Amino acid sequence: MSGPADREIAQRLARLAGTGVSELRPTGSQHQARHYRATLADGRAVFVKAATGAGQGAALSAEARGLGWLGGAGAVPVPGVVGWDDSLLVISWVPPGAADAAAAGRFGRELARMHAAGADRFGAPWPGFIASLPLPNDGPAAGDATAGAGAWPEWYAGRRLLPYLRRAADAGALGPQHVRPVEAVLARITGLAGPAEPPGRIHGDCWSGNVLWSGGRGWLIDPAAHGGHRETDLAMLALFGAPFLDRILASYDEAAPLAAGWRARVPLHQLHPLLVHACLFGAGYAAPVAEAARAALAA
Repeated sequence: MSGPADREIAQRLARLAGTGVSELRPTGSQHQARHYRATLADGRAVFVKAATGAGQGAALSAEARGLGWLGGAGAVPVPGVVGWDDSLLVISWVPPGAADAAAAGRFGRELARMHAAGADRFGAPWPGFIASLPLPNDGPAAGDATAGAGAWPEWYAGRRLLPYLRRAADAGALGPQHVRPVEAVLARITGLAGPAEPPGRIHGDCWSGNVLWSGGRGWLIDPAAHGGHRETDLAMLALFGAPFLDRILASYDEAAPLAAGWRARVPLHQLHPLLVHACLFGAGYAAPVAEAARAALAA
Protein backbone atom coordinates (compact mmCIF):
# COMPACT_ATOMS: atom_id res chain seq x y z
CA MET A 1 0.00 0.00 0.00
CA SER A 2 2.71 2.38 -1.05
CA GLY A 3 0.79 5.12 -2.86
CA PRO A 4 -2.46 7.07 -2.49
CA ALA A 5 -4.18 4.98 -5.19
CA ASP A 6 -3.36 1.73 -3.38
CA ARG A 7 -4.49 3.18 -0.05
CA GLU A 8 -7.80 4.16 -1.65
CA ILE A 9 -8.18 0.61 -3.03
CA ALA A 10 -7.52 -0.80 0.45
CA GLN A 11 -10.17 1.45 2.01
CA ARG A 12 -12.78 0.45 -0.56
CA LEU A 13 -11.80 -3.20 -0.22
CA ALA A 14 -12.31 -2.99 3.53
CA ARG A 15 -15.81 -1.60 3.03
CA LEU A 16 -16.75 -4.35 0.59
CA ALA A 17 -15.26 -7.13 2.68
CA GLY A 18 -16.50 -5.81 6.02
CA THR A 19 -13.07 -6.09 7.63
CA GLY A 20 -9.64 -4.48 7.57
CA VAL A 21 -6.86 -5.09 5.07
CA SER A 22 -3.50 -6.26 6.37
CA GLU A 23 -1.73 -6.56 3.00
CA LEU A 24 -2.37 -5.35 -0.55
CA ARG A 25 0.09 -6.35 -3.25
CA PRO A 26 -0.14 -5.44 -6.98
CA THR A 27 0.04 -8.48 -9.27
CA GLY A 28 -0.32 -6.90 -12.72
CA SER A 29 -3.02 -5.54 -14.99
CA GLN A 30 -5.15 -6.65 -17.93
CA HIS A 31 -8.10 -5.37 -19.96
CA GLN A 32 -8.25 -1.94 -18.29
CA ALA A 33 -8.07 -3.25 -14.73
CA ARG A 34 -5.31 -3.35 -12.10
CA HIS A 35 -4.94 -6.62 -10.18
CA TYR A 36 -4.06 -7.15 -6.52
CA ARG A 37 -3.65 -9.96 -4.04
CA ALA A 38 -4.84 -8.93 -0.60
CA THR A 39 -4.93 -10.45 2.85
CA LEU A 40 -7.82 -9.35 5.01
CA ALA A 41 -7.65 -8.81 8.75
CA ASP A 42 -9.65 -12.00 9.33
CA GLY A 43 -7.03 -14.02 7.43
CA ARG A 44 -8.85 -14.46 4.12
CA ALA A 45 -6.84 -14.11 0.92
CA VAL A 46 -8.66 -12.35 -1.91
CA PHE A 47 -8.07 -11.25 -5.49
CA VAL A 48 -8.99 -7.68 -6.39
CA LYS A 49 -9.71 -6.08 -9.76
CA ALA A 50 -9.78 -2.30 -9.93
CA ALA A 51 -11.16 -0.84 -13.17
CA THR A 52 -9.02 1.83 -14.81
CA GLY A 53 -11.02 2.41 -18.01
CA ALA A 54 -14.22 4.35 -18.46
CA GLY A 55 -17.27 2.13 -18.27
CA GLN A 56 -15.37 -0.92 -17.05
CA GLY A 57 -17.41 -1.05 -13.86
CA ALA A 58 -20.10 -2.71 -15.97
CA ALA A 59 -17.59 -5.39 -16.95
CA LEU A 60 -16.85 -6.10 -13.28
CA SER A 61 -20.55 -6.35 -12.53
CA ALA A 62 -21.01 -8.82 -15.40
CA GLU A 63 -18.09 -10.88 -14.10
CA ALA A 64 -19.49 -10.97 -10.57
CA ARG A 65 -22.95 -11.99 -11.74
CA GLY A 66 -21.50 -14.55 -14.11
CA LEU A 67 -19.40 -16.16 -11.38
CA GLY A 68 -22.41 -16.42 -9.10
CA TRP A 69 -24.53 -17.93 -11.88
CA LEU A 70 -21.92 -20.50 -12.90
CA GLY A 71 -21.27 -21.38 -9.27
CA GLY A 72 -24.98 -21.93 -8.76
CA ALA A 73 -24.74 -25.04 -10.92
CA GLY A 74 -22.74 -26.74 -8.15
CA ALA A 75 -20.39 -28.29 -10.71
CA VAL A 76 -17.14 -26.57 -11.74
CA PRO A 77 -15.76 -24.57 -8.81
CA VAL A 78 -15.47 -20.80 -9.16
CA PRO A 79 -14.07 -18.18 -6.78
CA GLY A 80 -16.57 -16.80 -4.32
CA VAL A 81 -17.63 -13.20 -4.87
CA VAL A 82 -16.82 -11.16 -1.75
CA GLY A 83 -18.29 -7.96 -3.16
CA TRP A 84 -18.15 -5.37 -5.92
CA ASP A 85 -19.00 -1.74 -6.62
CA ASP A 86 -18.84 0.52 -9.66
CA SER A 87 -15.12 -0.05 -10.24
CA LEU A 88 -13.91 -2.77 -7.84
CA LEU A 89 -14.43 -6.54 -7.76
CA VAL A 90 -13.28 -8.74 -4.88
CA ILE A 91 -13.25 -12.53 -5.15
CA SER A 92 -11.70 -15.31 -3.11
CA TRP A 93 -8.11 -16.24 -3.89
CA VAL A 94 -7.56 -19.61 -5.59
CA PRO A 95 -4.19 -21.12 -4.56
CA PRO A 96 -2.18 -22.06 -7.65
CA GLY A 97 -1.71 -25.72 -8.49
CA ALA A 98 -0.92 -27.87 -11.50
CA ALA A 99 -2.99 -29.78 -14.03
CA ASP A 100 -2.75 -33.53 -14.25
CA ALA A 101 -4.74 -36.24 -16.01
CA ALA A 102 -6.99 -36.92 -13.04
CA ALA A 103 -7.83 -33.24 -12.56
CA ALA A 104 -8.50 -32.88 -16.29
CA GLY A 105 -10.88 -35.81 -16.26
CA ARG A 106 -12.73 -34.39 -13.29
CA PHE A 107 -12.91 -30.99 -14.97
CA GLY A 108 -14.44 -32.52 -18.10
CA ARG A 109 -17.15 -34.24 -16.07
CA GLU A 110 -17.87 -31.14 -14.00
CA LEU A 111 -18.00 -28.94 -17.09
CA ALA A 112 -20.63 -31.28 -18.55
CA ARG A 113 -22.68 -30.93 -15.36
CA MET A 114 -22.38 -27.16 -15.41
CA HIS A 115 -23.57 -26.97 -19.01
CA ALA A 116 -26.45 -29.30 -18.21
CA ALA A 117 -27.67 -26.91 -15.49
CA GLY A 118 -28.97 -24.90 -18.43
CA ALA A 119 -30.31 -21.39 -18.91
CA ASP A 120 -33.70 -19.90 -19.66
CA ARG A 121 -32.49 -18.27 -22.89
CA PHE A 122 -29.58 -17.81 -25.23
CA GLY A 123 -27.87 -14.80 -23.72
CA ALA A 124 -28.31 -13.52 -20.17
CA PRO A 125 -30.44 -11.04 -18.20
CA TRP A 126 -27.42 -8.75 -17.65
CA PRO A 127 -25.25 -6.72 -20.08
CA GLY A 128 -22.28 -8.87 -21.01
CA PHE A 129 -18.56 -8.26 -21.55
CA ILE A 130 -15.77 -10.30 -23.05
CA ALA A 131 -12.37 -8.92 -22.08
CA SER A 132 -12.95 -5.14 -22.31
CA LEU A 133 -15.58 -5.33 -25.08
CA PRO A 134 -19.35 -5.22 -24.65
CA LEU A 135 -20.99 -8.60 -25.33
CA PRO A 136 -24.62 -8.49 -26.54
CA ASN A 137 -26.62 -10.75 -24.24
CA ASP A 138 -30.12 -9.87 -25.35
CA GLY A 139 -32.27 -12.68 -26.64
CA PRO A 140 -35.75 -14.16 -26.29
CA ALA A 141 -36.61 -15.06 -22.70
CA ALA A 142 -38.16 -18.29 -21.52
CA GLY A 143 -41.70 -18.72 -22.77
CA ASP A 144 -41.03 -16.91 -26.03
CA ALA A 145 -41.74 -19.17 -28.99
CA THR A 146 -38.33 -18.25 -30.46
CA ALA A 147 -36.37 -19.09 -27.30
CA GLY A 148 -36.08 -22.85 -27.85
CA ALA A 149 -33.18 -25.05 -28.82
CA GLY A 150 -33.47 -24.17 -32.50
CA ALA A 151 -32.87 -20.46 -31.82
CA TRP A 152 -29.10 -20.75 -31.40
CA PRO A 153 -27.88 -20.36 -35.02
CA GLU A 154 -29.63 -17.06 -35.60
CA TRP A 155 -28.74 -15.83 -32.12
CA TYR A 156 -25.06 -16.75 -32.57
CA ALA A 157 -24.93 -15.03 -35.94
CA GLY A 158 -26.64 -11.84 -34.73
CA ARG A 159 -25.18 -11.51 -31.21
CA ARG A 160 -21.74 -13.09 -31.50
CA LEU A 161 -20.46 -12.98 -35.09
CA LEU A 162 -21.93 -9.96 -36.83
CA PRO A 163 -21.18 -7.26 -34.17
CA TYR A 164 -17.49 -8.17 -34.00
CA LEU A 165 -17.16 -8.67 -37.75
CA ARG A 166 -18.42 -5.12 -38.24
CA ARG A 167 -16.25 -3.73 -35.46
CA ALA A 168 -13.08 -5.41 -36.74
CA ALA A 169 -13.77 -4.41 -40.35
CA ASP A 170 -14.53 -0.80 -39.41
CA ALA A 171 -11.25 -0.63 -37.46
CA GLY A 172 -9.29 -1.92 -40.45
CA ALA A 173 -8.32 -5.18 -38.75
CA LEU A 174 -10.11 -7.21 -41.46
CA GLY A 175 -9.98 -6.62 -45.18
CA PRO A 176 -12.66 -7.58 -47.71
CA GLN A 177 -10.93 -10.92 -48.34
CA HIS A 178 -11.34 -11.75 -44.63
CA VAL A 179 -14.89 -10.43 -44.34
CA ARG A 180 -16.30 -12.40 -47.27
CA PRO A 181 -15.88 -15.93 -45.80
CA VAL A 182 -17.44 -14.79 -42.50
CA GLU A 183 -20.38 -13.34 -44.40
CA ALA A 184 -20.74 -16.70 -46.14
CA VAL A 185 -20.89 -18.38 -42.72
CA LEU A 186 -23.61 -15.94 -41.66
CA ALA A 187 -25.62 -16.76 -44.77
CA ARG A 188 -25.37 -20.51 -44.14
CA ILE A 189 -25.48 -20.53 -40.34
CA THR A 190 -28.56 -22.72 -39.96
CA GLY A 191 -27.05 -25.51 -42.02
CA LEU A 192 -23.66 -25.27 -40.32
CA ALA A 193 -24.87 -25.25 -36.71
CA GLY A 194 -25.59 -28.96 -36.28
CA PRO A 195 -28.45 -30.51 -34.31
CA ALA A 196 -30.51 -28.15 -32.15
CA GLU A 197 -29.57 -28.02 -28.48
CA PRO A 198 -31.15 -26.17 -25.55
CA PRO A 199 -29.27 -23.27 -23.95
CA GLY A 200 -26.40 -24.52 -21.81
CA ARG A 201 -24.90 -22.71 -18.83
CA ILE A 202 -21.59 -21.80 -20.43
CA HIS A 203 -18.53 -19.83 -19.38
CA GLY A 204 -18.33 -18.04 -22.73
CA ASP A 205 -14.57 -17.27 -22.69
CA CYS A 206 -13.27 -20.69 -21.72
CA TRP A 207 -9.69 -20.53 -22.98
CA SER A 208 -6.96 -22.26 -21.02
CA GLY A 209 -5.90 -19.06 -19.23
CA ASN A 210 -9.33 -18.84 -17.62
CA VAL A 211 -9.01 -22.30 -16.07
CA LEU A 212 -7.01 -22.37 -12.84
CA TRP A 213 -5.79 -25.72 -11.54
CA SER A 214 -5.96 -26.00 -7.78
CA GLY A 215 -6.55 -28.85 -5.37
CA GLY A 216 -6.98 -31.46 -8.09
CA ARG A 217 -9.73 -29.51 -9.90
CA GLY A 218 -10.10 -26.98 -12.68
CA TRP A 219 -11.55 -23.67 -11.48
CA LEU A 220 -13.20 -21.16 -13.83
CA ILE A 221 -12.41 -17.44 -13.69
CA ASP A 222 -13.10 -14.35 -15.84
CA PRO A 223 -16.37 -15.56 -17.35
CA ALA A 224 -18.40 -14.07 -20.17
CA ALA A 225 -21.18 -16.28 -18.83
CA HIS A 226 -24.46 -16.73 -20.68
CA GLY A 227 -26.87 -19.27 -22.01
CA GLY A 228 -25.14 -20.63 -25.09
CA HIS A 229 -24.13 -23.72 -27.00
CA ARG A 230 -22.06 -26.15 -24.96
CA GLU A 231 -19.73 -26.82 -27.90
CA THR A 232 -18.59 -23.18 -27.62
CA ASP A 233 -16.71 -23.77 -24.35
CA LEU A 234 -15.08 -26.93 -25.68
CA ALA A 235 -13.96 -25.19 -28.87
CA MET A 236 -12.50 -22.35 -26.83
CA LEU A 237 -10.48 -24.79 -24.70
CA ALA A 238 -8.96 -26.11 -27.92
CA LEU A 239 -8.22 -22.70 -29.44
CA PHE A 240 -5.10 -21.92 -27.42
CA GLY A 241 -4.35 -25.41 -26.10
CA ALA A 242 -5.63 -26.50 -22.68
CA PRO A 243 -3.48 -29.04 -20.81
CA PHE A 244 -4.67 -32.64 -21.08
CA LEU A 245 -7.30 -31.50 -23.58
CA ASP A 246 -7.94 -35.02 -24.89
CA ARG A 247 -8.69 -36.20 -21.35
CA ILE A 248 -11.04 -33.27 -20.74
CA LEU A 249 -12.95 -33.94 -23.95
CA ALA A 250 -13.15 -37.70 -23.44
CA SER A 251 -14.47 -37.29 -19.89
CA TYR A 252 -16.96 -34.68 -21.03
CA ASP A 253 -18.23 -36.84 -23.89
CA GLU A 254 -18.59 -39.81 -21.56
CA ALA A 255 -20.63 -37.77 -19.08
CA ALA A 256 -22.74 -35.93 -21.69
CA PRO A 257 -22.30 -37.36 -25.20
CA LEU A 258 -21.79 -34.74 -27.87
CA ALA A 259 -23.81 -34.61 -31.09
CA ALA A 260 -22.37 -36.26 -34.18
CA GLY A 261 -20.04 -33.98 -36.12
CA TRP A 262 -19.06 -31.81 -33.17
CA ARG A 263 -15.36 -31.87 -34.05
CA ALA A 264 -16.11 -30.50 -37.52
CA ARG A 265 -18.02 -27.61 -35.91
CA VAL A 266 -15.08 -26.50 -33.75
CA PRO A 267 -14.03 -23.75 -36.25
CA LEU A 268 -17.57 -22.35 -36.27
CA HIS A 269 -17.46 -21.92 -32.49
CA GLN A 270 -13.90 -20.56 -32.59
CA LEU A 271 -14.90 -17.86 -35.07
CA HIS A 272 -16.39 -15.61 -32.39
CA PRO A 273 -13.32 -15.49 -30.09
CA LEU A 274 -11.08 -14.98 -33.12
CA LEU A 275 -13.20 -12.01 -34.19
CA VAL A 276 -12.96 -10.67 -30.63
CA HIS A 277 -9.17 -10.97 -30.82
CA ALA A 278 -9.17 -9.12 -34.14
CA CYS A 279 -11.14 -6.30 -32.47
CA LEU A 280 -8.76 -6.19 -29.51
CA PHE A 281 -5.38 -6.85 -31.13
CA GLY A 282 -5.75 -5.96 -34.79
CA ALA A 283 -4.85 -7.40 -38.17
CA GLY A 284 -2.66 -10.18 -36.80
CA TYR A 285 -5.86 -12.17 -36.33
CA ALA A 286 -7.25 -11.49 -39.83
CA ALA A 287 -5.87 -14.67 -41.38
CA PRO A 288 -7.01 -16.93 -38.51
CA VAL A 289 -10.52 -15.42 -38.77
CA ALA A 290 -10.71 -16.18 -42.49
CA GLU A 291 -9.23 -19.66 -42.02
CA ALA A 292 -11.79 -20.53 -39.32
CA ALA A 293 -14.63 -19.27 -41.51
CA ARG A 294 -13.45 -21.35 -44.47
CA ALA A 295 -13.06 -24.42 -42.25
CA ALA A 296 -16.58 -23.94 -40.90
CA LEU A 297 -17.91 -23.71 -44.47
CA ALA A 298 -15.98 -26.81 -45.53
CA ALA A 299 -17.42 -28.81 -42.65
